Amino acid sequence: MTDTSRVSVRPLRADDKPQWATLWTAYLAFYETTRPQSIFDLYFDRLLGDDPQDYNGLVAELDGRLVGLTHYLFHRHGWSEENVCYLQDLYADPEVRGQGIGRALMEAVYAAADAAGAPSVYWLTQDFNTTARQLYDRIGVKTPFIKYARP
Repeated sequence: MTDTSRVSVRPLRADDKPQWATLWTAYLAFYETTRPQSIFDLYFDRLLGDDPQDYNGLVAELDGRLVGLTHYLFHRHGWSEENVCYLQDLYADPEVRGQGIGRALMEAVYAAADAAGAPSVYWLTQDFNTTARQLYDRIGVKTPFIKYARP
C-alpha cells in the first residue's frame, strides 16, 4: 500500500524524459498502440513548451520515481467565452494503481483549470477501462456523447 501523503504532483521537467517515456510507453501499450520516437520527442517538447494553447504535463512522484502522468490542454469552445480543458492522457503505474495516484493527478488538472479560468474539464476513455472508470464515476460525470472519428 502506498502512502499517498508521500506522493507529490508537480509539473513535468526536462530531466523527467526517461521516466516519462517509460510511463507513456506503458500507457500506449494499455491502449494497444505504439508511436515512433519522433512523436515521443515532439510530444515531450510540446508538454514543456510555453504556448498557452499547447499541452501541459504533470507527473506524480513517489520516493524520487515517477509513478503517474497526465497531459492536458486548454482550448476555445464555441459555446463559452472561457477556454475549456481537455485531459488528454492519464496513467498510473500498475504497482500504485487504486491508491489515489490517478485522483491526485486529476485533482491537479482541476486546480490548473480553475487557475486558468476554465470552467470545464473533460476527457475520454475506452469502455473496457474498468479500473479508471471507477475513479471517473466518482470524480466526474459521464456524458451522453458518443465519439466518432474519421475512418
